[in-house]
Amino acid sequence: MTAEGMTSISVSYEVRRQLNTLRTFSGYKSVNELLNDLIRAHKITKMNGEVEKLRERMKAVADVDVEHLVDRLNLSPFRV
Repeated sequence: MTAEGMTSISVSYEVRRQLNTLRTFSGYKSVNELLNDLIRAHKITKMNGEVEKLRERMKAVADVDVEHLVDRLNLSPFRV
């Protein structure tokens, strides 16, 4: 994205230019609206990944043989 020797000011201008280009092509009214939508989409994607992990864990818990678990608990030296 940046070339060697670019200063922080020129990087800022380059980032601003790219954001404005994205905004224009995507039909957003402002860069803030574009950024808010990108952040929202990222959060939704991240949450969907977490939901999928939870589904996998719930499936693993649902697959536990309860009778076997009770038998194992009865072998415990501690009172259950």
